Amino acid sequence: MALIIPCHRVIGANGKLTGYAGGLALKAKLLMHEKAQFSV
Repeated sequence: MALIIPCHRVIGANGKLTGYAGGLALKAKLLMHEKAQFSV
């Protein structure tokens, strides 16, 4: 069974955003839309 996690959901071990091909601003917007917990 494969587990697929969209790459915009990957957050660094320290809770901060890490690289995303679409840019960190877009990544933050997607995560906020999903009501995810992260630090900027």
